[in-house]
Amino acid sequence: MSITSATASELLAKMNSGEISSEEITSACLDEISRRDGSINAFLSVQQEAALEKAREVDRKRKAGKPLGKLAGLPVALKDNICSEGVTTTCASKMLEHFVPPYDAHIVEQLKAADAVLIGKTNLDEFAMGSSTENSAFKTTTNPWNTAYAAGGSSGGSAAAVSAGFAPLALGSDTGGSIRQPASFCGVVGLKPTYGRVSRYGLVAFASSLDQIGPFARDVTDAALILGTIAGKDRRDTTSLDAAVPEYTSTLEQPLKNLKVGYIELLHEEGLHAEVKEATLRALDVYKSLGAEMVPITLPHAKYCVATYYIIAPSEASSNLARYDGVHYGYRAPHFENMIDMYAASRGEAFGDEVKRRIMLGTYALSSGYYDAYYLKALKVRRLIRNDFEQAFQSVDIIATPVTPTPAFTIGELVDDPLAMYLADIFTTSANLSGIPGISIPAGMSKNNLPIGLQLLAPPLEEERLLRAARMFERETDWHLKRPV
Repeated sequence: MSITSATASELLAKMNSGEISSEEITSACLDEISRRDGSINAFLSVQQEAALEKAREVDRKRKAGKPLGKLAGLPVALKDNICSEGVTTTCASKMLEHFVPPYDAHIVEQLKAADAVLIGKTNLDEFAMGSSTENSAFKTTTNPWNTAYAAGGSSGGSAAAVSAGFAPLALGSDTGGSIRQPASFCGVVGLKPTYGRVSRYGLVAFASSLDQIGPFARDVTDAALILGTIAGKDRRDTTSLDAAVPEYTSTLEQPLKNLKVGYIELLHEEGLHAEVKEATLRALDVYKSLGAEMVPITLPHAKYCVATYYIIAPSEASSNLARYDGVHYGYRAPHFENMIDMYAASRGEAFGDEVKRRIMLGTYALSSGYYDAYYLKALKVRRLIRNDFEQAFQSVDIIATPVTPTPAFTIGELVDDPLAMYLADIFTTSANLSGIPGISIPAGMSKNNLPIGLQLLAPPLEEERLLRAARMFERETDWHLKRPV
């Protein structure tokens, strides 16, 4: 077993048996980053010394027989929009290039309490706005399977880090598919929990009613392991749900009996790549072979998801990003005539094109005379989308769909076509708009040897059901075992 291709569970077992140390695992990951990240660009910063010191501390505790956390000694990478005390958190933007948070995000506190080794901060589309990690102000993350292709976005750095063997676990954020889409492109597991299942305290806000933190892992077991570590109520996040967190790993190997899998007629729409359609239908056949019942469902308002999302998300972004004015913190333009000029120059120089585009879209949608026509109407359609899912889940246990309409696209292919890039989110935005959990699991390969994912959706707070259903598929296939050469 190679350290950098092993799962987190395998590494934990070997550390607990004394076969390997956390320092050895961390050193192997750091060596792999040093050797290969120059072509992949998964990381914006690597905390080498701090990671090694934490690994040695865990090794000492383990050797002394002291109590250890769930993730003791495992390297974890963090998307660089999650605040870590004393560590630069840039959101891949010149606006926050030198911002050092004075506090930890809630999930960082949870990881530290679990004795995880925080190895570095990963690249993303600026302020998490994008689907390819080409909108980063600093570098473009490439796909570990083929560096001519995009890793997806906005959490492309975290997905690439797990796929490339730089870390067995990583965290990202998902506002409209930003965990599931790059997970699909990079051939790893990516989970977006129920809205409120994981605290957003310390996550730099993009669209507050849509953002959710979730894990990347090499298999479903590892995703269940880290989700159980970071989920739970946090009083500092008013949207955090006060609901018991199951021990996800304890029921994972129990197949769901009398499983009903819903599928939608979107599989027959134009624009769905033939290889994605084929992989999705093959996945449904796997569930059939396990005795699951395939149930056709309708989501009448699904066709409005992208339009609804790209009104609500930019509107919330325009409000959230108003705080970056060159006064309190963040970038301030070096030359300006007066205060208004300082605001305009600072924001104009520090924000990238995609962020500016979304701020302008959102400001327009919220402006006087247009609020009712756009933002208010979008909120009403959002309610209808949620109603569709509530109705569907009365007759099915989970819903299976593609993650993206195509396999990974080449770098630069869509960067000048924002509408085509936005349409890459056609299958993922509905889960954010309705607040339900969704997971991407490896389910195939294209003829170009690029991964293809399957998306499973479940009702709110049914992550346990979602993970068990995903594990059923994983046990019958070997897509999750494949690694980029």
